[in-house]
Amino acid sequence: MTRLSKQWIQHNQVGLYAVAVILAIGIGLGQPSAGSLLELVINPVLAVLLYVTFLEIPFVRIRRAFRNGRFMAAALGMNFVVVPVVVFGLTRFLPEEPVILVGAFMVLLTPCIDYVITFTDLTDGDAEQITAATPALMLVQLLLLPVYLWLFLGQQVAEFIEAGPFIEAFAVIIALPLTFAWATELWADRSERGEQWQDTMGWLPVPMMGATLFVVIASQLPRVQDSIGQIAAVVPVYVAFLVIMPLLGRLAAGLLGMDVGESRALVFTSVTRNSLVILPLALALPPGYALAPAVVVTQTLVELTGMVVLTRVVPGWLLSDAPSLTLSGT
Repeated sequence: MTRLSKQWIQHNQVGLYAVAVILAIGIGLGQPSAGSLLELVINPVLAVLLYVTFLEIPFVRIRRAFRNGRFMAAALGMNFVVVPVVVFGLTRFLPEEPVILVGAFMVLLTPCIDYVITFTDLTDGDAEQITAATPALMLVQLLLLPVYLWLFLGQQVAEFIEAGPFIEAFAVIIALPLTFAWATELWADRSERGEQWQDTMGWLPVPMMGATLFVVIASQLPRVQDSIGQIAAVVPVYVAFLVIMPLLGRLAAGLLGMDVGESRALVFTSVTRNSLVILPLALALPPGYALAPAVVVTQTLVELTGMVVLTRVVPGWLLSDAPSLTLSGT
């Protein structure tokens, strides 16, 4: 019964996310004063989300994944060489408004390190590879984001990006949950109570993702409800990114001779972005960039809608298990 209930939650997660988004919009528009309070819990909620997500992946398998240098190099190459070229081209179609461009660049240049694991796992991709790559992806984006912003927008904008919020995000949202997840798995191996705790936590990834969406959207909507027209300009760019990057990820995986599981993992790390984790950094920008967080959150909404499609398209067509479509036949 427990297994069936968890399966029901997984199967209906998109609907649950939609309910969270609708509730967030209602609170954001109906009770805008709640936004400042909800903003205070963004990081704690994200930390819990990452903790329960990391618990889904056995750490013994992560250690094996670290030895896969080919996948690690491919993930870094796609995210920090190919993606910046694609993003630079797509953003040529955006208005020449720094606040819009900063938000778009910040979110599109930073690869996801949270729910990419869940979506990869949903398509029977190699989620262990993604989890193993997470620390490297987080560290490299921390180092390269100011460089890319300087290249694309100039020195004045790059100087606004401070390392402090990003380092804090890494420590609180990545390192701490990862450590607790590892400790929990050790506890579960040695104790029946630990095993029960881990099993209970297994119910939470989808509800915590819904809670994260609720907190982020409800806290940010009051800031931007009068600027929806400006923000809408980024939507076509986000949609184009969702179309282009899976195709390039599939091409790269084929050229590298990856198996289907690794290939699906590469596709999802290439396309999913770090919108929820990058939000604290966007919130730390100067007052003149108050719309940047909304540009970031908009990407979350577009991406989650796209994931509904990609979790079907990737295993069903782009990287099917069928012999004629597997990478060994390319």
